[in-house]
Amino acid sequence: AASPDLLGSMVKTFAEALMGAEVDGVCNAEYGEISPERVNRRNGYRAREWDTRTGTTELAVPKLRQGSYFPEWLLTRRRRAEQALISVVATSYLLGVSTRRVDKLVEQLGVANISKSQVSVLAKQLDAQVEAFRSRPLDAGPYRFVQADALTMKVREDGRVINVHCLLAVGVNGDGHREILGLDVVSSEDGAGWLAFFRGLVARGLSGVRLVTSDAHRGLVNAIGSTLPGASWQRCRTHYLRDLSNVAPKSSQPWVATLVRTIFEQADATAVTVQFDRVVEALTEKLPKAADHLSHAKADLLAFTAYPRQIWKQI
Repeated sequence: AASPDLLGSMVKTFAEALMGAEVDGVCNAEYGEISPERVNRRNGYRAREWDTRTGTTELAVPKLRQGSYFPEWLLTRRRRAEQALISVVATSYLLGVSTRRVDKLVEQLGVANISKSQVSVLAKQLDAQVEAFRSRPLDAGPYRFVQADALTMKVREDGRVINVHCLLAVGVNGDGHREILGLDVVSSEDGAGWLAFFRGLVARGLSGVRLVTSDAHRGLVNAIGSTLPGASWQRCRTHYLRDLSNVAPKSSQPWVATLVRTIFEQADATAVTVQFDRVVEALTEKLPKAADHLSHAKADLLAFTAYPRQIWKQI
């Protein structure tokens, strides 16, 4: 839903590469290859519209000099084939486009006998499109509001399973829609990684940022200040509630969380500030450590009040 054009392009590329692989099998030789085992040759393309949930895609179906070729999965099982292709693209992206996994997923289309080298070609074409998306110019700005976070994931590297950190940034573009700005994978979530990540975003065109929301990771906050001068910082309230729970007894955590949430449900900036002070006062008597923790985070948690009430829920 966030990037329908990207997904449609991926589906088109993958479907056409898949047809090319099938035709290579029919010809018993790859396109342009000189081989004594060749039994047929290509003879141009025919256009065929394919209706999918990503929109109508025009596919170039290969033609043969002798006989005819038309993929059965496109002709007789269009709905199932489309769902399988979406699955292939999405799963390949998430799983790192493993040749073996792609081969198994392609079998959902009823296509068999595709060699490892052909599957590798499909994977490389998809990799190229993913990389093009990750390095594309950020020209839909200004991006007034940005959110940044890191996800820890397990990956296989040199035969071992290790943890890596996926640095992710999402922004609101000039049309008011959320857009994935960047995704980098690093070995550790430190200041150097975040600094390089944001420098890359700025180099690609990130501009006009007014407010960045994130957790209080020191390296992340410093990177924001170094690369986005003039942008204010909003501490993510979800992350903060987890931090606050560490200084409150387990039995009191639900009450503390409910109390703090009332701060963000007020009608205007003045009411938010008043309610914040009330919550601190309520915590002071029973949980002084939690009250002190919350009091020190006031400026970071209430940065959103500088913006119109109508967009508080979104930022």
